[in-house]
Amino acid sequence: MRKLKKIGLIVAGPLLGVMLSLSYSAIADKETKPQLPLDDLRTFAEVFGKIKSDYVEPVEDKKLLTEAINGMLAGLDPHSAYLDADAFKDLQAGTQGEFGGLGIEVGMEDGFVKVVAPIEDTPAYKAGLKSGDLIMKLDDTPVKGMTLTDAVKRMRGKPDTKITLTVLRKGEAKPLTFVLTRAIIKTQSVKYKLSEPGYAYIRITQFQEHTGEDLAKALKTMREQNKEAFKGLILDLRNNPGGLLNAGVGVSAAFLPKGELVVYTEGRGEEAKMRLTANPENYVRGGARADYLRDLPAEMKTLPIVVLVNGGSASASEIVAGALQDHKRAIIMGTQTFGKGSVQTILPMNNGAAIKLTTARYFTPKGRSIQAKGIVPDIVVEEATVSSQEHAAMLREADLSRHLSNPKEGEEAPTVQPAPAEPENTKPEAPATEPDSKDQKDKPAANGPIEPGSKADYQFNQALNLLKGLQILQRK
Repeated sequence: MRKLKKIGLIVAGPLLGVMLSLSYSAIADKETKPQLPLDDLRTFAEVFGKIKSDYVEPVEDKKLLTEAINGMLAGLDPHSAYLDADAFKDLQAGTQGEFGGLGIEVGMEDGFVKVVAPIEDTPAYKAGLKSGDLIMKLDDTPVKGMTLTDAVKRMRGKPDTKITLTVLRKGEAKPLTFVLTRAIIKTQSVKYKLSEPGYAYIRITQFQEHTGEDLAKALKTMREQNKEAFKGLILDLRNNPGGLLNAGVGVSAAFLPKGELVVYTEGRGEEAKMRLTANPENYVRGGARADYLRDLPAEMKTLPIVVLVNGGSASASEIVAGALQDHKRAIIMGTQTFGKGSVQTILPMNNGAAIKLTTARYFTPKGRSIQAKGIVPDIVVEEATVSSQEHAAMLREADLSRHLSNPKEGEEAPTVQPAPAEPENTKPEAPATEPDSKDQKDKPAANGPIEPGSKADYQFNQALNLLKGLQILQRK
């Protein structure tokens, strides 16, 4: 049995939440060990002894030490965390695309659990939870005072059991109540369709182990359905919290020339410094597996692309958007992204637990850091259904306590071309005939989410119009 520590590099959704992600393996080998601060350790031992002797109730040693580890990691930045054995198993299960829970990425802010993004096709998404919602209560238990780990544990549970969330939402006079039924969350990371003849639509909900392969299959399937060459493609990364680093590299490599730089990382240790290019060794996991991009149609390297992003697009999503933007392979459309530009390393412990430690920052091919800044779209298109209050409440990396600074803060931001805003009373054009079941599906339910890529999806339709305009220009 190999006696090596597995390390996973992840660029996951913004915080330790219901879904986490795991990536590359490496070897932890630190040649130098810092000298222990003996005076501070004596203080720690003194506090430990006072709690053991004077606290109002007896406390087990294991609980005190675990909470000390939790506090030590949580005090570093919003993404470093201690994962007990159960949380570590959930993290590993999440990368396979199946895990238990409600289907929300969450973080802790000012003592409350804050929704970063609901994951598509999950109980939380279908119930209408939104980015920026503050969870006050889990059933009848106030969240204030809980650790994030404790709150996540309470939200997990056996499938088909119910939990009531009491939520504060900006713009609402009273707290909202959501009754959710827990489920085994099986997420489909790649969804696709031919929007119109010649125009492909691919939505990636998160970056999992097989996302790159599924993307390649989707492109080949649509190419067979379309018969002729594609005229344009919409890559939808909205509300994608991230996931596996190598999956993000694979998605980028599908549209970039072989060997082009996708992302590079900088950290204190040599193992934290990487340059990942559009080559199979950087996106194919396991040396025995074949390059799943090897037989993609050559047109994918030159196909006009619009990438849709928003405030819920984080981490690996920002790597893909940044790489395609820097290489001028795509037009980025939507709203500014979340801004998570750090890499976390999963370090397994001997007791079955693990720590998730921030070890590096990542940079786009042109050296841009998106940390606490995000990717600025080439064309800004707001969501038609988002009010100014909801937009102001959108959670981003820069809003999180103890977030890492941007090492290139102050550099000139790229020029942004705003798109005309849709009038508030604008509605999708009514069909000339009685709507069928598909048309009904395209329409958003009351207070529910809009179906991405549907007639009611304003940003999607703007992207499609842009591709058609580019096609006309190319013909001229």
